[in-house]
Amino acid sequence: MLLKAAELKESFEPPFYPRCFTLETSHGPVHGPQFMPVGTQGTVKALTPRDLKASHAEMILGNTYHLYLRPGHERIERLGGLHEFMRWDGPILTDSGGFQVFSLSALNKVTDNGVEFQSHLDGSRHFFTPEHSMAIQRALGSDVVMAFDECPPFTEDKATVAKSMERTLAWARRCRDFKLKPHQKLFGIVQGGMFTDLREECLEKLVAIGFDGYALGGLSIGEPVQVMHEMVKIMGPKMPQDKARYLMGVGRPEDLIVGVAYGIDMFDCVMPTRNARNGQLFTSEGKVNIKNAKYVEDTGPLDPQCDCYTCTTFTRAYLRHLFVCGEHLSGILNSIHNVHFYLSLMRRLRDAIAQNRFDEIALPLYTRSL
Repeated sequence: MLLKAAELKESFEPPFYPRCFTLETSHGPVHGPQFMPVGTQGTVKALTPRDLKASHAEMILGNTYHLYLRPGHERIERLGGLHEFMRWDGPILTDSGGFQVFSLSALNKVTDNGVEFQSHLDGSRHFFTPEHSMAIQRALGSDVVMAFDECPPFTEDKATVAKSMERTLAWARRCRDFKLKPHQKLFGIVQGGMFTDLREECLEKLVAIGFDGYALGGLSIGEPVQVMHEMVKIMGPKMPQDKARYLMGVGRPEDLIVGVAYGIDMFDCVMPTRNARNGQLFTSEGKVNIKNAKYVEDTGPLDPQCDCYTCTTFTRAYLRHLFVCGEHLSGILNSIHNVHFYLSLMRRLRDAIAQNRFDEIALPLYTRSL
């Protein structure tokens, strides 16, 4: 069945199926539900590892495509692996590079063997196979490795989506057969577009192959929000209970709450740091566009309920001044706050689940975040 926005009403109502799940890694446990700040090129933009630790980040995400192009996975391996290279001693998840290959390259050619693509840096040509993606991630030494998948654009053409899903499954088997380092876990990615039957078929076949965790991919790529929420609502509870569940690249606060409500454990998105650099900040009182003139003499904290360094030290007036002047410190302080806000939200949701108060706490949080 194809999920269409016109046939759905946007709702966030019980019954919910939230859970606390701990993923054990060689660099420490990851307590779900958990948000992973995105460190695309070996750094979470504008933040040091010390900043991330202060915000209680447990796991961060690195990008296979970008690190392959620059500085190169073999160089990173010679320098001790990604953890040592970026001086992050916690868990790291690396994506497969598949999404970037399809989204950043204006010219790519997909075959059953892999994808030929053009670098967005210098126009050079490269070829990714499932085995090459695994070799890059093995060299990086990440704790969680993502299977190489095909992420098709949002479309209602079921035949196109089905063909892409079958290719993703074939590639998943090849990734599973590749020998990673002993400490590395491999996650499979559920594709199938907005067709529930294809999603269910893909999940069933991935479980038969056998992975250490499972992710929902190909969401938040242009489909209506209510369609994405409905797919998470349908698929989240169907994913294996004894494995980590990961919703890839979905990151508005309300989306995280919906994901947690339906059993998702792990999330990532560039939104906290990207929006911070553009002056949009997430607070307990709603979104704040710090460039607005009304903050020019506002001596209050950005968020009175936040205990991050930015909120306990600086005024809204100062944060606005930094932003309109284009100071680098603006992106730093704004990113500290946004990442802290996201991680604090996840901590509140974990506590609510542990206290059996999820419905009571999550519904107001969801409404406030809209």
